[in-house]
Amino acid sequence: MFYHLFYPLKDLWFGFNVFRYITFRAGMAAFTSFLLCVLVLPLFIRWMKAIKAGQYVRTEHVGEIYDLHKHKQGTPTMGGVVILAAVVVSTILWGRPENSFVIMALGGMTWLGIAGAVDDLLKIRNKSSKGLGGVYKLGAQAVLALIVGIFVVSNKHLGTELYLPFLKNAVANLGYLYILFILIVVAGASNAVNLTDGLDGLAIGCVVFISLSYSVMCYVTGHIEISNYLHLFYVPGAGELTVFCAALAGASLGFLWYNGHPATIFMGDTGSLSLGGAIAIVSVIIKKEILLVIVGGVLVVETLSVLLQVASFRLRGKRVFLMSPIHHHFQKKGWHESKITVRFWIVASVLALLGMMALKVR
Repeated sequence: MFYHLFYPLKDLWFGFNVFRYITFRAGMAAFTSFLLCVLVLPLFIRWMKAIKAGQYVRTEHVGEIYDLHKHKQGTPTMGGVVILAAVVVSTILWGRPENSFVIMALGGMTWLGIAGAVDDLLKIRNKSSKGLGGVYKLGAQAVLALIVGIFVVSNKHLGTELYLPFLKNAVANLGYLYILFILIVVAGASNAVNLTDGLDGLAIGCVVFISLSYSVMCYVTGHIEISNYLHLFYVPGAGELTVFCAALAGASLGFLWYNGHPATIFMGDTGSLSLGGAIAIVSVIIKKEILLVIVGGVLVVETLSVLLQVASFRLRGKRVFLMSPIHHHFQKKGWHESKITVRFWIVASVLALLGMMALKVR
């Protein structure tokens, strides 16, 4: 919005020319979303406490893990509402909201945020850790994947090609199977953030690094000279997603201010589903879906640990880990929650750098 308000005034004063640059607007979007979260969350926390809308610790965590987490019982949840609002407001203010890619990212994030909010509200109403069924969550993800798939297939700048990293001209045209692939990416990313969100600050810290990495990827993908130099798939208009990803990173940092150990607010499924879905949509639009496996490596490992645990127990009657997701495995081994979180952040930062490095390696 500010772009349309102030950039046309550049002839009156040259300083308004700064609104032309995506890097400036992305930085301001990050700062705005961060500030909104830092200022609004204390009010939100007080309100959630007043209506007694708190977290319920899963009853199956009886034992050592329950003892470590029982103090979190009643901690205000649904902080994802503030994250979502901060991202939407910041992106509209500093981005170009008429951009179809931005509309898709904001719309998809909001859609999964609504699904997550329904899940959180059911948990609060029922006073239990059981909310919206998995079938309904998958249904919401499938609807979003179908919409994104139709958008991608019908967009003349995108198409159904899958570009493989580290290899020159390695392209696989999936045709209409690409829509199924999008479902896997959307469902995988949103559920992965949800599974990772088990320790104070763990998931949201990883999202910060992933968002920053993808903001760089969006910028180079939407810049014709840089994308040609790096032999990347060029997507006209994708640079505006840099503003969206920056707003995502800023809001995540603002939320981390209160979600760090000991957390005074949890994001709930409102946050985890919407954040994961937003990252997935961006990766699909800029054709960097495979790189999400690297950049979001911590989320991938968390998800695989659950799948391996379930498969091993059903097939062999034995567990691979002391407990899954894998962050609970380290808790059972005696690691302090903060140590696990910080070390996972370190790994996430390294993987984010590795993902950006892959843009050059061919």
